[in-house]
Amino acid sequence: MIEWRANVPKWEQVAEILKARIADGTYPVDTPLPSEHLLVQEFGVARGTARKILTRLREHGIAYSVRGLGTFVAPPADQ
Repeated sequence: MIEWRANVPKWEQVAEILKARIADGTYPVDTPLPSEHLLVQEFGVARGTARKILTRLREHGIAYSVRGLGTFVAPPADQ
């Protein structure tokens, strides 16, 4: 579990954790990220918050989704 900082939204904190895991190779390129359900379980966030986290990662080009399969780590932009 993480320590919630009042001045930083929960979704940003969890998104930063996922970005760090991508950077350190915990989630390599083209591997699935945790589902909304798993994010809810691991971090204790609401489902809507979990959805927002994955949406923001997609918006920033860090992840991509495949309908019916999930959200995956995107290749770096320079590749």
